[in-house]
Amino acid sequence: MRTTQIVILTALVLTLSACSSVYYNTMERFGYEKRDILVSRVENARDAQADAQETFANALEQFQSVVNVPESELSRTYNNLSRAYDQSKDSADRVSQRIRDIETVARDLFREWERELREYSSDSLRRQSEQQLRDTERQYDTLIQQMRRAESRMEPVLTAFNDQVLFLKHNLNAQAIGALRGELGQIESDVSSLISQMQEAIAESEAFIARFRSE
Repeated sequence: MRTTQIVILTALVLTLSACSSVYYNTMERFGYEKRDILVSRVENARDAQADAQETFANALEQFQSVVNVPESELSRTYNNLSRAYDQSKDSADRVSQRIRDIETVARDLFREWERELREYSSDSLRRQSEQQLRDTERQYDTLIQQMRRAESRMEPVLTAFNDQVLFLKHNLNAQAIGALRGELGQIESDVSSLISQMQEAIAESEAFIARFRSE
């Protein structure tokens, strides 16, 4: 419920102003600190990656089916592949945007946290807060590296998908099927690596979210 409220408030604030300070101030008035926004964005990225996993896996099934269709069905198959490629690209774009959203609020959160360390009068509390900040930064660095690593796996797959679609578009014949069959093994390997990397990023996201939820 809290995540849903943050999403609704985010949409409302973004319609009023693109200024980050206005956004954060408005969210804080509703009781949402930067840490809450960060967790919400990590959850959004996790969900986007899970959706991308499914989309790329479904697209691979479409490409695998090409080598078994009769020549008379190639035109319809091309349309299916083109649609699968478009859906995969849209999913990849959403993942990339979610990662950028995380990076923006994480940068602002850590800057604010760093500044506030100087406001402590208690050395003991300041040291505890600084240690917590460093721990959070380390976990965040691991998270964002995993996400970026998974993201980097998407482009080779999209490129291969696009090549297949373009080739089939201009070669709707049995010879095209033979050529595509030769490329399928590498595509399957790339998609498998992509899904594996995304699963690792999702697991890291879950650990990051759990850390914040437990505090």
